[in-house]
Amino acid sequence: MKCSHCNSFNVIKYGLRKTEKGTSQRMKCTDWAREFSYKESDLVKRAIVTPDKHFPIEDKKAIKIVCKAIEMVEPDIYIDLGDTGEWEHFSTHYWKGRSAKPMEDLIPLLDQDVSLVNKGMDQIDRSLNVIGCKERHFVQGNHEVWLDKFVTRYPYLNHYMTENALRLKERGYEYHPYNRKKTLKIGKLNFTHGKFTSKYHSFKHLDVYGESIMYGHTHDLQRHTKTHAGGTISAWSLGCLKDIEEDEDWLSGRLTNWNHAFAVIDFFKGGNYKVEIVEIIDGKTSLWGQLIDSN
Repeated sequence: MKCSHCNSFNVIKYGLRKTEKGTSQRMKCTDWAREFSYKESDLVKRAIVTPDKHFPIEDKKAIKIVCKAIEMVEPDIYIDLGDTGEWEHFSTHYWKGRSAKPMEDLIPLLDQDVSLVNKGMDQIDRSLNVIGCKERHFVQGNHEVWLDKFVTRYPYLNHYMTENALRLKERGYEYHPYNRKKTLKIGKLNFTHGKFTSKYHSFKHLDVYGESIMYGHTHDLQRHTKTHAGGTISAWSLGCLKDIEEDEDWLSGRLTNWNHAFAVIDFFKGGNYKVEIVEIIDGKTSLWGQLIDSN
């Protein structure tokens, strides 16, 4: 038996706790130094959630850590929050207006993007396959929407649609197209790519959706929580997994507050959940008391 908070196995039994729903074992964790109640049957599923990777400009060290974490945690569910690819050549800059490239020059660039993003996804899928994770979700990001807009202009190139380009059915992913109103919901927690980018974007997401929600898009870590008559709800911005040292032209030299991170979520009976944000700093992190590095 292990601690339900830090997953340490250094726990001791400390009597029983009686509740209206029955009896649960009282435990003490010698590592966490706190008492807790443990009822193994309450834990329904565990998930790992990853935000914007922007292959092929991902942070290679961060991706290695995510893969190691997957094999360590052995999640039942994997959720990709979108912007998995940078999809540079699907930007309207390349195919619309005066700057558009001739199609014979553009197609090789598009195929290159598709190949590189698939290779990036392959890294994560290998770890998911190792631990036998069957439930996989892909939440389309705004960069993936570029692919669909391109196909709308050139419908005979349907193989570039997000679902087709990434072979999501073949990979075993349930696909959730970009939608401002409809989210992926597991238990009492919603997942979307993200829409708002204001200074207090977590407040805005919580205010608009009105339920607990986790999203990417903004590349930074932020949380807002509020309590009302129905209980407490929260919004989490999950950071990113892209190379944040890349000096991108559109930033014009501006500093950012971007962070590398992913989430481990435990879902319990009744839809409740516990979120653990795992931040990656200089290619290292710790999870459940264990150091994970990118070597």
